[in-house]
Amino acid sequence: VLIFLFIISFSGETRYNKDKILQGQGVDEPLSATGFRQADAAGLFLSNVKFTHVFSSDLLRAKQTAAAILGKNKFCKDLEIKYDARLRERKYGVAEGRPLADLKAMAKKAGEQCPSFTPSGGETLDEVRERVRDFFEFLCQLAVGLEHKGPDMPGASSRSSGTSAEQFVFPWTNHCSRAEPSSESGGSSKTLDANILVVSHGAYMRNWIGYLVSDLNCALPANLTKSQLSSVSPNTGVSHFVVKLENGNLSKPEITCVCLNQDSHL
Repeated sequence: VLIFLFIISFSGETRYNKDKILQGQGVDEPLSATGFRQADAAGLFLSNVKFTHVFSSDLLRAKQTAAAILGKNKFCKDLEIKYDARLRERKYGVAEGRPLADLKAMAKKAGEQCPSFTPSGGETLDEVRERVRDFFEFLCQLAVGLEHKGPDMPGASSRSSGTSAEQFVFPWTNHCSRAEPSSESGGSSKTLDANILVVSHGAYMRNWIGYLVSDLNCALPANLTKSQLSSVSPNTGVSHFVVKLENGNLSKPEITCVCLNQDSHL
């Protein structure tokens, strides 16, 4: 099974992003005018990609970003967006709605580093990681289920015998050497079981990437630096992961990061 994951690791900009104010889960701001432009740009960037599924955080900024991206897509404008609370941003408790500088001051007072510090009422990094793990395993199970359905069964993916090449038009092929899918059948797209767009948030996605790399030994692009790996994605940055499950074995996924926080559309 091959899953192609597109991850918009950060929704478009909100005015709180611009003013460096923590949103977390408790502040449900809409996109700013800039945020809508970014989401439209991401949609144009991904307009030739044929998605089989779209999942989004149920927070407004992510929902608006997902809708804008699909609205520009040539193949799946009418695809249903599934909203999932597991994709929400990290909860920052008492720090939500306050400047990022306040969170840094709280962490310093507690003698901790900011990224790992948990404000009162907030989620620990381990709790976010558990949401990440749960959702990733759900995606793997989804792909295995599609593989076992016949091509005419409801919910089965539209796998082709190689005629639907447009679903492999990944816009960063000029930037990433490993962007072209390959298979033992000579690169035919018939191995594609799910091509999934996931729209989430910056701190959540940094945790997701950490989980894939640290826990599941995800292979990374050769030119990726440590600072790039740990940095938060720009608004509407795109990351692409290929997940291979041999014989439906969910316990040992083989994961390759094709590109991380791609932002050439901005």
